[in-house]
Amino acid sequence: MTIDIICPLYNAENEIEKLNKSLLMQEDVNINEIKYILTESKDNSEKKLKDLDINYTKIKKEEFSHSLTREKIAFQCKADIIVFITQDVIIEDKKWLYYLTKDIEAGNCTATFSRQLCNNNTIEKYTREKNYPDKSYINSKDDIEEKGLKAFFFSDASSAILKDTFVKLNGYDGKNLKISEDMYIAYKLIMNGYKIKYCADSKVIHSHKFTLKQLYKRYYDTGIFFKQNSYLNKYKVNKAGGGLAIYILKRALQDKNIKALIRFLPDMAVRFIGMKMGKIFG
Repeated sequence: MTIDIICPLYNAENEIEKLNKSLLMQEDVNINEIKYILTESKDNSEKKLKDLDINYTKIKKEEFSHSLTREKIAFQCKADIIVFITQDVIIEDKKWLYYLTKDIEAGNCTATFSRQLCNNNTIEKYTREKNYPDKSYINSKDDIEEKGLKAFFFSDASSAILKDTFVKLNGYDGKNLKISEDMYIAYKLIMNGYKIKYCADSKVIHSHKFTLKQLYKRYYDTGIFFKQNSYLNKYKVNKAGGGLAIYILKRALQDKNIKALIRFLPDMAVRFIGMKMGKIFG
């Protein structure tokens, strides 16, 4: 099957060259096109793209939308499989794309997403370990009762989906989603009888160092998403939130990670309060 890769860019001058090289080195796959969408940036992203002779589409800052920008380009794709990535993923494996798409090509599932690893020593290191285990699994409608909301867990930092199915489901329904557009499409896939595979062998490094203010904003926006898509609130979290906090604390203690331990309580509080405030006031 042919593959189109979609990657939004913004202030990405330090990431473009390495990312593009990592995409071009992929083996045992048929890449039709790599589609970069550059939002007007303050740095030299556009000059870098031109210097490297990389094709791209440019949009104004006010035009960018996590959902609508991806949706518009995806609808234009000619390939069999659409792959979504973000500019900040680091891809070191030449088989990353093969492992991400092989089960779609084999007909075992309709969408997939990669394992995400963290290369810093923050709390995110432990959230990645918990949310992205070393064993693959497939989610379907049959898993909702056991997994609850976790059945719709999906990340377009590195994901793939059959183009025809994306179009058939009308993508993100033309909605301007600030965040969680990946969960939005995952819910539609699962509820329409499709399967999503988590591919532990398709690995990317994806790390952040959020300030508490940035983390609050992220969870506030997530709270807004759940308010606007209230049908998701009927699905149980199945102790995932509490389980994650316990896991983080346990692992930080094991590693004697003092910085993570100091950050633990304010970090968890900001997540909880941000989500609540977004649901109430968003």
